[in-house]
Amino acid sequence: MKSILKLIRRFTGILLVSSILIIILNIVVAAKIASKQTGGRSPWTTAVETAEGLQKTENGYILSEDRMEELKRENIWAIYIDNDTHKVLWHTENLPAEIPMEYSISEIAFLTRGYVKDYPTFTGGAEGGLVVLGYPKDRYWKEMYPSWDYDFIAHLPRTILAMVGCNIALIFLIYVVTNAGLLKSVRPIAEGIQALPTGNPVHVRERGVLSDLASKVNQTSQVLQSQKYQLKKKETARANWIAGVSHDIRTPLSMVMGYAGQLEQDSHLTEKERNKAGAILKQSKRIKNLINDLNLASKLEYNMQPVKTSKENAVALVRQVVVDFINMDIENCYPIKWLTEDTFGRCIVSADKELLKRAVCNLIQNCINHNEEGCTIYVSVTEEQGKCVICVEDDGIGVSDEQIKKLNHAPHYMVCDENITTQRHGLGLLIVKQVMVSHKGETIIGHSSYGGFGVKLVLPVEPTVS
Repeated sequence: MKSILKLIRRFTGILLVSSILIIILNIVVAAKIASKQTGGRSPWTTAVETAEGLQKTENGYILSEDRMEELKRENIWAIYIDNDTHKVLWHTENLPAEIPMEYSISEIAFLTRGYVKDYPTFTGGAEGGLVVLGYPKDRYWKEMYPSWDYDFIAHLPRTILAMVGCNIALIFLIYVVTNAGLLKSVRPIAEGIQALPTGNPVHVRERGVLSDLASKVNQTSQVLQSQKYQLKKKETARANWIAGVSHDIRTPLSMVMGYAGQLEQDSHLTEKERNKAGAILKQSKRIKNLINDLNLASKLEYNMQPVKTSKENAVALVRQVVVDFINMDIENCYPIKWLTEDTFGRCIVSADKELLKRAVCNLIQNCINHNEEGCTIYVSVTEEQGKCVICVEDDGIGVSDEQIKKLNHAPHYMVCDENITTQRHGLGLLIVKQVMVSHKGETIIGHSSYGGFGVKLVLPVEPTVS
């Protein structure tokens, strides 16, 4: 809706600015045209200056040279009418033959405001008479009977402004009426486009001048719904396939593990044969763990694993996982150092206890899996800026910066449909990331401060009730 209002405001602004610019342009053009009509000098001014330049001498009347030169240049003829005799006592050499040489009072009154033989005339008072200038017939048009009401002249500026305002309002009204259909069609289309990212079905009524665009929006919605349905089918099929295969493998795998365990304990076999049976049992357990990880990762990916959160003490939970791993490390190849201060005994988070323990287990197991020659594992729980930070690091072989970048940003091969050959990190870290996402937390993968590999799990701390 904001975009529609913005569009309407923009169109309205453009219309108003365009109207004002058009009016200003008309005024400028009119003034330019009017200025050209006068030729740069008013004919009345020329007549007055000519009358002032006419001098009486003993031999008659003469006109100054500069005035005479101007009259010739403009093709203007001039006469001087005596006040007493009403006769022409002086005239220029280019006086047309049809011009009378004597005038009555009424004729003088007529030529003062109008014409002499269709020549537009302009007058200027001289000493003892009247100077009349006659311009070419096609030079000027004169309004002979001007009469303006005083109130009209006094209120002319306000009248002009009112007319301009009415013109702008009329243009705006015409614009609104003619574009009402367009604006009415734009609104549902814009709402439909804004609704497309929600994933819900969208249908825009196909009418008006933008019916074709509305049809395309509806077609796009249908395509998106079809893709959504196909994707959901694909995801369901993949989840069902993983669950089915995992279920089918468990029974024969259990038999293999059972027989391998019996063979490993059979005293009738040689030590070499029992070692082989032990290796089979060890790898079978590894396959079983991979199947469990695969199922859990699949359930977390498709939100099929229920997350039952409760308030848990992260310090106690992580410490319990560390103790379990210490008890399993009989040969002490992977010693674990607990770095959390004894004074820091509580850090309450909202979490699914089993899933969070699984995430920490995966991180410790990841350190063991990637350091076959052994390493020291460092585990700590701290509180930083209202966040619970669980840190698992080692001093093992570590990883490169490029691998760190891939682990932080590249999708796992289980959730990536292309370039699967490059997504080879295991399910352990994927499950850790999925657990953190389900807990609205963050997984930070990087280098350990001890020279190896390190991962931080960041969770919101629950406020304590005093």
